[in-house]
Amino acid sequence: MPAPGPAEPVTAIETKSLGNGFRRRHVTMLAISGAIGAGLFVGTGAGIKTAGPGILLSYVVAGLLMVLVMRMLGEMAAAEPSSGSFSVYAEKALGRWAGFTVGWLYWSLLVVVVAAEATAAAAIANELLPQVPQWTWVLLFMAVLTVVNLFAVRSFGEFEFWFGAIKVTAVVAFLVLGTLAVFGVLPGTTPVGLSNLTGHGGFLPNGLQGVLTGLLAVAFSFGGMELVTIAAAESDDPAGSIRRTTRTVIVRLLLFYIGSVALMVLLLPWESASANTSPFVTILEKVGVPSAALLMSFVVLTSLLSALNANLYGASRMVFSLAERGEAPRAMLKLSGTGVPRTAVLASVAFGFVAVLLNFLAPEHVLPFLLNAIGANILLVWIFVAVSQLRLRKAAERDGTAADLPVRMWGFPWLSWVALLAMAGVLVLMWTDADARTQLFTSGAVAVLIVAISLLRRRPRR
Repeated sequence: MPAPGPAEPVTAIETKSLGNGFRRRHVTMLAISGAIGAGLFVGTGAGIKTAGPGILLSYVVAGLLMVLVMRMLGEMAAAEPSSGSFSVYAEKALGRWAGFTVGWLYWSLLVVVVAAEATAAAAIANELLPQVPQWTWVLLFMAVLTVVNLFAVRSFGEFEFWFGAIKVTAVVAFLVLGTLAVFGVLPGTTPVGLSNLTGHGGFLPNGLQGVLTGLLAVAFSFGGMELVTIAAAESDDPAGSIRRTTRTVIVRLLLFYIGSVALMVLLLPWESASANTSPFVTILEKVGVPSAALLMSFVVLTSLLSALNANLYGASRMVFSLAERGEAPRAMLKLSGTGVPRTAVLASVAFGFVAVLLNFLAPEHVLPFLLNAIGANILLVWIFVAVSQLRLRKAAERDGTAADLPVRMWGFPWLSWVALLAMAGVLVLMWTDADARTQLFTSGAVAVLIVAISLLRRRPRR
């Protein structure tokens, strides 16, 4: 897709330097691993408590928004596969300042997410083995997964495939057991009907406001799916991987998230939900799964570490792409003999090791601090995706190349605008919520700082 008018061209196509050891199943699992984390296994309880059964609407709206974002991203990525993904497309569409801003905004998001996931995983491990300090677990997890990310890309992909398969298996098992329990097939269960949906205050016990507040709680649950367009650049068929995988990942994640939440609100009265207890545990105990709490602790721990692994991969490839385009130190371009950007991996993992010290000093305050620091960064990245797709697609139509695009956005330009306006609506919702407003300020401040640095770098020198 050609760059529209005033935008400066991308200076290099970096994917020629990286390895190509990923297979399609690796790319698919990496995207799923990045998107399925504690938000599904634990955070759903808080969403149900906020919106009641109406949380299903929140998940449906968030899921449909993510479908549109992934379709727009898939259109651009299939036309030009790149490990810089949306950063490269923002540069082509809006200029180098935009590519710089999106790339560093996403990288800063992922390195904080890595530290947060290591901290959350360490907290679970500390509960299981309290004699081992939390900071020790953070150090262990960061060290092991740093080594994994330094493997050849095929070895890394194989590790993440089986690592991520654990939580996918857990979700599938939950869907099967939950469905059997809904129809009263399991021993000791009776058909539940719709009593938990229509009783206890009805489907919307807290009204539309509850659904909107719930939307804030789940809007970022699908973050991580964009990793598919980063990972596909290191596959043996980048364009084909993106075309097939973006479709299958969307379907599977919608099934996992919406299917799981539907079973939760069917099987449990919404008032019994808790922000501190996983609905997965409650339902598994209800259907008679032995040691459900211990089993789910293991699944959540594995899920967090798998997501950490995937996000560390995404951060290293993004900063490598920035370096290829002259937007990051050239030291990030150093590759191992197997095509792994070693310096980029080490730079991306550094803040995770800082989190070791933070967990040593104040383990109970680290996770809330990191989560607030993340803010709405991913939403800003998605907004750039929508704007970039709108501009690049219009440029392709002017040049007569739009018909040759391997993936095309549905209902262009109307659905692209719908997605963009929906994301603007989420920003407005965040402004009206006191807790979310703090995160919005944080993300805005980081974005303004990055834009300012980009503009200063391009200021003519006297």
